[in-house]
Amino acid sequence: MKPPHTNRPGGRPGGGHGQGPRGPGGPPRPAQGGAPGQARRNGAERDFRPRQHGSGPRPHGQAHPHGPHPQHAPRPPEAPRGSLWIYGLHAVSAALGNPARRLRRLLLTEEAESALARRRPPPWALQAERVDRGRLDHLLGRDVVHQGAALLADPLPTPSLQQALERPGPLLVLDQVTDPRNVGAILRSAAAFGAAAVITQDRNAPEETGALAKAASGALETMPLLRAINIARTLVALKAANIWTVGLDAGAPPLCGAALAGRRVALVLGAEGEGLRRLTRETCDELAGLAMPGAMDSINVSAAATVALYELSRRA
Repeated sequence: MKPPHTNRPGGRPGGGHGQGPRGPGGPPRPAQGGAPGQARRNGAERDFRPRQHGSGPRPHGQAHPHGPHPQHAPRPPEAPRGSLWIYGLHAVSAALGNPARRLRRLLLTEEAESALARRRPPPWALQAERVDRGRLDHLLGRDVVHQGAALLADPLPTPSLQQALERPGPLLVLDQVTDPRNVGAILRSAAAFGAAAVITQDRNAPEETGALAKAASGALETMPLLRAINIARTLVALKAANIWTVGLDAGAPPLCGAALAGRRVALVLGAEGEGLRRLTRETCDELAGLAMPGAMDSINVSAAATVALYELSRRA
């Protein structure tokens, strides 16, 4: 396997995975900014912004035309200012069990109420309103797969970078990944592989919506989702917390989880089609690809995140 591309100054040119600036056998790179608790003192928290809802539409991108999702995401259902409709049995069940989620209304068909009771036995935090499927179709849109369950709720509070760093596991940084279903699927994979958090850009990234929650299949309630104002500065803050940043790039040598043993890693993924932006690429410690011996040379960004997380899990 070819040696990886590394952007960290001071390392052996073309150094292998898992080798810090002091070369093979040396200790992991020391934290430039001290322990993770120093991220706030280094000003990293200024690069994170609480989620803003009800302040006008945020620009939404579109999925890669060859990805598994349509190019245009369905219009989000109408909700009172500062709230959102969560739909689908998995997403609604998880939200009902999240004490940090403020709940407003629960709409269920008779069939969905029985299914939800089997999944999460009552009593629930609020009384369910019995509705027919047609009312939910009218409320959410006929193209929405709601499974007869809809929950009106407030968005979750955004955790700080410091809180994310206190959790174990790798991190995922999304550089202008705009499709809410891709972000939701990445949250689901992150939860499955024990990641610490998912970080998106404040601009050019989807809001917390029902489509995102549905794709996350409950993971939105358990996996911290941060919004960074500047991705490059966020990567610098992660480096200062002794985290090795690996940007996924199709043209780079394959990612090797075993070679990263002993390091805490942040995987950085770019938008489909565009990939990582130049400054993001240059700020990463290392670039790595995914070994794909078949006829396709690229996969959907959420699938790439899953494969990369699995590869990292093989380090043990």
